[in-house]
Amino acid sequence: METVIDNKPPQGNTAVPAQTLDFKNGYALPRRPTVGTGQDPLLSVNLSHSERNQLIRDIPSLTYGTDTRRPPQLDFIPAHAAYDKKVLRFYGYFRQEVLHSPDEHFRIRPVVIYYHLEDDSMCVTEPPVENSGIPQGKLIKRQRLTKNLQGDLYHWKDLNVGMDMSLFGTVYRITHCDTFTQDFMESQGIVLNESESIPSDPYTMRRAQAQQTHIIPYDHNHQLERFLALDRQVLRFYALWDDSDSLYGEKRPVTLYYYLVDDSVEICEHHEANSGRDPFPVLLRRQKVPKNIKSTCEPFPRCVLEVSPQDVKEYYSPQDFRVGEEVTLMGRRFLLYDCDDFTQKYYEQNHPNIMLKPFTVDTGAQQDIKRAIPPFNGFGSLEDSLQNCLSLIPEPPKKDVIKLLENDNKVLRYVARLDSQNPLDEGRRFILSYYLSDDMISVFERSTRNSGIIGGKFLEKTRVPKPGSSVENPEYYGPADFSIGATVEVFGHRFVLMDADRYVLSYLESLSHHIPEHTLSSLRQTFGVSQSSDWKEQHEGETDGAALVLQN
Repeated sequence: METVIDNKPPQGNTAVPAQTLDFKNGYALPRRPTVGTGQDPLLSVNLSHSERNQLIRDIPSLTYGTDTRRPPQLDFIPAHAAYDKKVLRFYGYFRQEVLHSPDEHFRIRPVVIYYHLEDDSMCVTEPPVENSGIPQGKLIKRQRLTKNLQGDLYHWKDLNVGMDMSLFGTVYRITHCDTFTQDFMESQGIVLNESESIPSDPYTMRRAQAQQTHIIPYDHNHQLERFLALDRQVLRFYALWDDSDSLYGEKRPVTLYYYLVDDSVEICEHHEANSGRDPFPVLLRRQKVPKNIKSTCEPFPRCVLEVSPQDVKEYYSPQDFRVGEEVTLMGRRFLLYDCDDFTQKYYEQNHPNIMLKPFTVDTGAQQDIKRAIPPFNGFGSLEDSLQNCLSLIPEPPKKDVIKLLENDNKVLRYVARLDSQNPLDEGRRFILSYYLSDDMISVFERSTRNSGIIGGKFLEKTRVPKPGSSVENPEYYGPADFSIGATVEVFGHRFVLMDADRYVLSYLESLSHHIPEHTLSSLRQTFGVSQSSDWKEQHEGETDGAALVLQN
């Protein structure tokens, strides 16, 4: 029964006790009663100031004595912090009517109802069922739901097991809940009803029944049985095709494959480079090869004979292929001389009475011909001409990139005179430059007044071979060959080295373990240096690239 509170003011001088307590955020707090007017229902004007303070200070006593201990003041915790990530979970279902279907009249769709304690919001989801054909997932998004037409909202106190909830025109039946929900509800003094089970869906149960199947009798020759048992199991034989009876015929190596899954045979020919033959993919495509044909078909030529399965008495089987013997397939003779490991194990397990006798045959494989490089014809450089012999489309010769980067702009310069019997060449002086980046040599002649010889470039930058070296394997000049007083022959012209740049001795001293001692001694004697250490101390860091001082 509902209690009706009459808010009419009392008649006459009826005294009503003043209200001195108030609730704020769930806590009882004292407040001072207000002084009313003639329309004030509390009529607190009858209370004095001391009486009002006494009401505030009074603490109710216990039944047995007075508790002198003051209860500790509790810290206030808001709901969003106290009930954060605390969700009540109820399981249930709803019944959906199905119209115009002879197979079903209704469906039972299970749902999960979540109640979020932090803001009293709820959501309803349906667990997905595989191959159901029904859009499933979240049915009602998270929100606060009303429970009646007056707009009252659902609270966790209104939920219980075994009750019906009407949400947006759909009646949901709550059957049970999880352990956390049960513990929470019992801690708040709510007794949960007995759990119920979700009724089974008739249509789902009918689909779950085993469909009628046809039992196939066990048969070794069944195609599916053979496919599952013998798929990718292939016997491989190495054979020689004896085609010596035909014009220009010979014995050619082939590989014979026998597929156990369907008793088909495939023959592939070994292709060799530069053999002059067209590289056909297979010699015999994969097919079942007949072994015995009816006598009525034998008079017909094999090239135009179309053999049907009714005309074939027997096909080739693994018993007909024996290593060491000859087999005739499609009118061609094949000598089986070897097989792989799988084939050998297959015969040992399934046909132990068949003896495999592998032997070695001469397959006539073409021997590797050593390519002889033709002699150099003198056109261009040796490296460029060699590329025409290595590939059909020649490429530029590869260069030592690291050497180019490390020795870029590093040049050894020498002063030389021409060793000639002609007295007109006596006063001619040359600068011989050796480039460390690519081992090339250039010769420059200095012009002399009134000599009658025009100076300038005498030899363009090129590599100079030593006299006596072969044209196919030339030996070129290097920094170790240029010593003071040495003679350098450049394409028939003989040059005698007379002096050198100071950088030459500095560079060769850094590579003293690769340079002959007489070359370093001649340079030290020219510059008047006795030891290499003294030279380094005097000229450390010096890279004099100025022009040479020509001496007469």
